[in-house]
Amino acid sequence: MILTVTLNTALDITYRTSALVPHTTHRVSEVIERPGGKGLNVARVLAALGHETVVTGFAGGRTGDVLRELLANPALFTGLGAGMGPGGGPTHGAHGEHGGHGGPRSRPGRDAPRPRAAGHGVGPGTPSSRDGTSPAHRFGGSRSGHHRHGAGTGHRPGTGPAHRITRPVDALVPIAGSTRRTIAVVDGTSGDTTQLNEPGPTVSAAEWNAFLSAYERLLTGAEAVALCGSLPPGIHVGAYAELVRRARGAGVPVLLDTSGEPLRRGVAARPDLLKPNADELAGLTGSREPLRAAQDARRRGAHTVIASLGPDGILAATPDGVWQAVPPATAKGNPTGAGDSAVAGLLSGLVERLPWPARLSRAVALATATVLAPTAGEFDAEAYAELLPRVTVKEHPPA
Repeated sequence: MILTVTLNTALDITYRTSALVPHTTHRVSEVIERPGGKGLNVARVLAALGHETVVTGFAGGRTGDVLRELLANPALFTGLGAGMGPGGGPTHGAHGEHGGHGGPRSRPGRDAPRPRAAGHGVGPGTPSSRDGTSPAHRFGGSRSGHHRHGAGTGHRPGTGPAHRITRPVDALVPIAGSTRRTIAVVDGTSGDTTQLNEPGPTVSAAEWNAFLSAYERLLTGAEAVALCGSLPPGIHVGAYAELVRRARGAGVPVLLDTSGEPLRRGVAARPDLLKPNADELAGLTGSREPLRAAQDARRRGAHTVIASLGPDGILAATPDGVWQAVPPATAKGNPTGAGDSAVAGLLSGLVERLPWPARLSRAVALATATVLAPTAGEFDAEAYAELLPRVTVKEHPPA
């Protein structure tokens, strides 16, 4: 089981308009609701890849009730990564529901780890996309000059030992306050998204202690844990550092994905994996040079640093070496949730004991397939299957 922690969960609401113009009234063509927060996004992708996942954190009020109802809806997960067949390979002919119909609520006009068996996925072949073209043709040709990982290496789209799309287990802790909402307004003309994020409810000391008790229990059955996102009001800034130490004390590999002072405190607790983006890494270390900054973050306490570099892929500074993985070309689409999909790829590769190049290829392919998906926060399974063997992984020479 993989455990994800989202202390500041959210009900993600997306409004679609024909065009977003300041100081005017807009007619919304569609509203989509989805359980959100970084750890929940990670869990949804892991579930689509066939991994058993448990989500914990906080949920409260009517908004929290809606979030939990959506989390319990199997249709939400059959739409995510549609086209994934047994072993994580694509199905052929049936694609499942996409675009918010049958998954999230969609209202037109409203809207060292313990051993685990490696995946038994099936090679993807070269599936076609829903519009009849190869998914790769939607974002251009391949990069050249470096070795590609995926094809012919035993590295496959499939993950869990008997791949099936499941839904995460809800272990959220109830609180008196109301779960926050995030509002995304999508401009249908430009494709741009305007995001409004509420701060979240205030968590009491008693609610925090109840969470810690639940977290300790859940760690006993976890193969890995991901600590993701911002902290809600009322939670002390060293909360993630405390959770990292408890996971390490239980012998569970822990990934930390946060920002600001919680990141600074958390890295000192020595997480196994640190997953910042370029800006977060620069804020932590003061360096804008990714490799230098990643090595600095390791000296500050992180065992491994995996930095998201946007269109330049992922840089991994590990005890075994330094690698950079890049997609075949820059993808055009909505990047919402791409970083969370990368985290899911890294965690699934961790529990399957994949070598670093294979883990990084999976993370980059999932992140890019998320950008290409028609619905924000989902991933295009056909694009993922085709991207995976085309990701380029370059090993940096020793310093």
